[in-house]
Amino acid sequence: MDETRLEQAKEFGATDVVVSGVADWKEQVLALTDGAGVDVAIEAVGVPQTFDMATELVRPGGNVANVGVHGKPVELHLEKLWIQNINISMGLVNANTTPMLLKLVAQKKIPAEKLATHHFTFDQVLDAYDTFSRAAETKALKVVISR
Repeated sequence: MDETRLEQAKEFGATDVVVSGVADWKEQVLALTDGAGVDVAIEAVGVPQTFDMATELVRPGGNVANVGVHGKPVELHLEKLWIQNINISMGLVNANTTPMLLKLVAQKKIPAEKLATHHFTFDQVLDAYDTFSRAAETKALKVVISR
């Protein structure tokens, strides 16, 4: 729903973006995929509405990756999804992929400098939290706190 984040997604390589808060969001996505839906839908927000959106957008045989931290239950509509032969995976981010991620950053395959949009020192930690809590306004992707 944040158009700034969508523009940032384009800078990272997204070919198309859709504002999820508009009435015809689903029709826009289906138009981009010739009516088939997406190969992979990533739910990264952690609310029931976005989980539902991900399961509505995935094409038969596709994948839903649920990485959002959910604080409320979501409905899984097996009566609609089972025939589509989709895969739903989920899990918390953990440290077992850190070496791979660091290697990708070192090889410049992940542009970490673009992700780190705001820099703070430890004595500015409250400002960092404030900035990140207002990410739509401050255009923060990630904050870096250093000595």
